[in-house]
Amino acid sequence: MFDENAILNELSFKFIRSSGAGGQHVNKTSSKVELTFDLENSQFLNDDQKELLKTNLKTRLTKENVLILQCGESRSQHKNKSIIMQRFLDLIAANLIEEKDRIPTKIPRAVVRKRLTNKRKTSEKKAKRKPPEID
Repeated sequence: MFDENAILNELSFKFIRSSGAGGQHVNKTSSKVELTFDLENSQFLNDDQKELLKTNLKTRLTKENVLILQCGESRSQHKNKSIIMQRFLDLIAANLIEEKDRIPTKIPRAVVRKRLTNKRKTSEKKAKRKPPEID
């Protein structure tokens, strides 16, 4: 499908200050990780894969077809980096799978026959509920 190690070399990381718990420590360390991946300039994805990713990830890509992911779950920069790299690989792998076209199936004759007989029985049952006509 695609070479994970090669594609990980194309990623660029930026470390920013994270919000949330951490007290004074949060003000002096940059533990939040921002991952950017330039889809257009990727050398390890072929053109078909790029087009497939563009269509599947169109809501997550910028106008320049750059994917940006962030992770600030942990207070550790290394842990956030490994989490975001795994999330990126899962996202790419999940969106490179092409969906199969659904082949509509015929309704079996037995099912049609059963539906019509049930319909006939119900209509006869309701017809018997009517009072008899007196001439």
